Amino acid sequence: MFRNALEPWHLLILVTVIVLLFGSKKLPDAARALGKSMRILKSETKAMKEEGSTPPTASPEPGPATPEAPRTIQTAPGDTSSARPVAERSHGTL
Repeated sequence: MFRNALEPWHLLILVTVIVLLFGSKKLPDAARALGKSMRILKSETKAMKEEGSTPPTASPEPGPATPEAPRTIQTAPGDTSSARPVAERSHGTL
């Protein structure tokens, strides 16, 4: 039944419908926004993996905690308009 479900002419029709719906001018902007979102997602997952892999260090004497600098999401080279600091959440609150 679904032996030849996705043939090249199906893809051609799909691309034609997408171009007609969204217009050729908006497609590059949509692709650029999708690329930025993927970069942000990749950097955040990498940061989460790095946080989870480092063992907690015990300080010999309790003292005042030094505040850490806020993390910043890295953007594409030359694009400084979308860089923003990331708010850190503690594990106990939502």
